[in-house]
Amino acid sequence: MIPIHDDNPTSIRPLVTIALIVACTLVFLWQVTLPAQQAQIAVYAFGMIPAVLFGDAELPPRLAKIPATLSLITSMFLHGGWLHLIGNMLYLWIFGNNIEDSMGHGRFIVFYLLCGIAAALTQAVQDPASVVPMIGASGAIGGVLGGYILLFPRARILVLVPLGILFFTMRRPALVVLGIWFALQFLLSTMSTGAPGGVATWAHVGGFVAGLILIGPFRDRRFPLLGGPRRGGARGSRPRGGGNLRGPWG
Repeated sequence: MIPIHDDNPTSIRPLVTIALIVACTLVFLWQVTLPAQQAQIAVYAFGMIPAVLFGDAELPPRLAKIPATLSLITSMFLHGGWLHLIGNMLYLWIFGNNIEDSMGHGRFIVFYLLCGIAAALTQAVQDPASVVPMIGASGAIGGVLGGYILLFPRARILVLVPLGILFFTMRRPALVVLGIWFALQFLLSTMSTGAPGGVATWAHVGGFVAGLILIGPFRDRRFPLLGGPRRGGARGSRPRGGGNLRGPWG
């Protein structure tokens, strides 16, 4: 199932969500303008490499452009291809605006970065000796999905469902759509070691769990958990729906 839209309006303009999408897009456009070798160097220089992060390996001086701990953040803004970027930005656009609405601009950027850091650390701990860089925003976006499923489990999500060469759409509750997404990530993670298919599924799991944990303290208290009735006055009163490079890619 590919989410297309949610029936869950917001009461503020999602400036941080838009800024994150613009930033990731601009960084990727910078990546694709680089010669192939320089693009690969950028991934190693700014991606998160577990063995380097934990001090068990060192990058050559020409690649060591930032402290290893900073790669926990810079890796979120790199992507491995157009499909990788577009898929991540689609999820961020659909679900990020509501999470930003629930906590405000400032807290949302902190929430997003913390979820991304938790996601990268989860992936790194699973394979601490790996020298393969992890890049991508989906660990942080996994945190957004974890927050969304707790705040708006009954929000209706329009999804595109492929059936062979045919496609059809249907609406399902966020609890179903995002629950299936998380179950799939967890299943893929536990069925294999490392990153199956070049995808950092443990980062997705770690980000999602971080979102579940952090949404409570970060949300505005007028946004109840589990899709409960909204308390009045929370930044408006509009009704809300139900409440190509080697991976791993996050």
